Amino acid sequence: MSWLSDEAISRLKEASSLPDVSGTRYRLIERVGSGGMGAVYLAEDSVLERRVALKILDVPDMLNGAGGVSERLVREAKILAQLEHPGIVPVHDAGTLADGRVFYAMKFVEGKQLDQLVKDMNHPSASGADLLPDRLRIFQRICDAVGFAHARGVLHRDLKPENIMVGPFSEVLVMDWGVAKILGSTPDEFDAEAGQSPGHARTVSPARTAHGTVIGTVGYMSPEQARGEVENLDARADIFSLGAILTFLLGGSEPVPREVAAIAQKAMAPQARGRYSSASDVALDVARYLDGLPVSAYPENVFRKGVRWASRYRVAIVLVLTYLVVRALLILFSQH
Repeated sequence: MSWLSDEAISRLKEASSLPDVSGTRYRLIERVGSGGMGAVYLAEDSVLERRVALKILDVPDMLNGAGGVSERLVREAKILAQLEHPGIVPVHDAGTLADGRVFYAMKFVEGKQLDQLVKDMNHPSASGADLLPDRLRIFQRICDAVGFAHARGVLHRDLKPENIMVGPFSEVLVMDWGVAKILGSTPDEFDAEAGQSPGHARTVSPARTAHGTVIGTVGYMSPEQARGEVENLDARADIFSLGAILTFLLGGSEPVPREVAAIAQKAMAPQARGRYSSASDVALDVARYLDGLPVSAYPENVFRKGVRWASRYRVAIVLVLTYLVVRALLILFSQH
């Protein structure tokens, strides 16, 4: 017979599963989420007196004897440590806790996930200040971070709105690099498990095939990822995901200009050779659209060129036309 209530027992179980951070500079505040291989906790760095996020290996993984998971968490931290960019969350520290679980400390990111932000933007009560250019500028920052990672030889492989954070000052951070791959490298243990052992290789909402778990998320992974072509993936796999994110961003923003829709379609071409060759090229096309210039993804006819030209120089055109009308009126009246 138990003298404890179900609620008390639940709290005891939760407390017993908390990481043992004794002997470290960190004090746990609360669990704020999970991602891939571990749980994420808000913590206080007692030395620098600031809040940080600790990503710590989950207990179930250790009990299952998945020793490779610890190595992958360390690998993720090392990859992030090489990607020093304003759009990629920085790593501050890494190590092993007293209970044997590996961890790494990173910047605590405040803000909203992109999926929640877009949901709020699309809500009927949202203010009219939400404009398409605002969404496109967020997308440009995502492209910048991904392009930087590609330049450093790193492929994300799980880009989606849930892995993008937007801060209160419009700062954009690409998160969760747990399934990232070094471009040009041979398939690692994670890749091998992705094709054979669904129990270990996993992401949030993964796709499944007859051969096991595919790295990525349905709706955002490239066709070659869905086919499990691990060895042949390159930057264009992430570019497909960028196109899917752009499509998601455009949802609820009406009307969507043909040029912008064409950018998303090119990024998501079924065949990799039909996509943009780099994330920078995607961002460049978006920048050209915002500047009123032609985009490579949308060939223009003479009429469309005229409309775009008139739109870009509409102020000058109005001034010239106003001058001509006034000039004509002056000449007319002077003759009478």
